[in-house]
Amino acid sequence: MALADLATVADLTARNIDWQNSQVDVAALLAAASAEVRSAAGVPISRATWTTTIPGVKDRWLRLPGQPVVSVADVEIDGQEVTDYKLVGGEVWREYGWQPTCTPSNVTVTITCGLVIVGADIVDLVCSLVGMGIAAAEEGYESKTGKTYESVDDYRVGYEQGSLRTAGVMELPEATRIRLRSRFGGGAGMVNTR
Repeated sequence: MALADLATVADLTARNIDWQNSQVDVAALLAAASAEVRSAAGVPISRATWTTTIPGVKDRWLRLPGQPVVSVADVEIDGQEVTDYKLVGGEVWREYGWQPTCTPSNVTVTITCGLVIVGADIVDLVCSLVGMGIAAAEEGYESKTGKTYESVDDYRVGYEQGSLRTAGVMELPEATRIRLRSRFGGGAGMVNTR
């Protein structure tokens, strides 16, 4: 099942982003922007059920990606089902820990998590990316990516350098990616959504 976009055309209209007079496929831009924000967060953000594999720890507590966590099911350690766990907050507790031997383990868990209503800041971020995508398309994708300043007298143009540089309008800066991953607890790779 595909996840719904994190913003809608109504959200674009509410922010005075002129999408109706554009020749751009706005649905494609909403999908791309939503995918970029989800990728940066490392989790679906909106409510979803998915399966992931996390490295096991000797500790009794295992933090799960994808806050807020609503439920967990089908928990396995190295392919062996376990049922002696308890979900508390965004973590699962197990008396014997999540690495039963000295050998590293993998914990596979099906998690239902995420927001029922996506936060206004996330919707605004997606809309901003779409707005930039519309502007870039209308300008023929003339490269303005990473432009930090432009002066008229003694004409100069400055661009982002090094790790601050982005490849395109749908790429989030590293600081935003870190903030999203920290906020939503992403980190484990998403294996499957249902």
